[in-house]
Amino acid sequence: QVQLVESGGGLVQAGGSLRLSCAPSERSFSNYAAAWFRQAPGKEREFVAAVSGSGGNTDYADSVKGRFTISRDNAKNTMYVQMNDLKPEDTAVYYCAAALTYGITRFKVRNVANQYDYWGQGIQVTVSS
Repeated sequence: QVQLVESGGGLVQAGGSLRLSCAPSERSFSNYAAAWFRQAPGKEREFVAAVSGSGGNTDYADSVKGRFTISRDNAKNTMYVQMNDLKPEDTAVYYCAAALTYGITRFKVRNVANQYDYWGQGIQVTVSS
């Protein structure tokens, strides 16, 4: 069982930036595909960004393309999403997700929630107008 711990959320004004981090409580993160999802009040959980297990491939929701950047630092055993030019509609609880990958699947990017086996508790991001 992998426990994921998110950090870096908070309150920011529109146009500001935040960086979220996600790290497993134990074991190496290097062979896991990882992603960020978010859920706003009254809405379903939605995909935000994903990175392959290899780290070489990424995918983004259209709503965050050009503003968010997902990355991973295997030396620090951590995955990040840098969020710039934040908008009030980015307000949500953000969740880190991970799935173990093998062989060729290390290069695949997963952008659907049910493709992930492990989830963090979620962290609040609030963007004021």
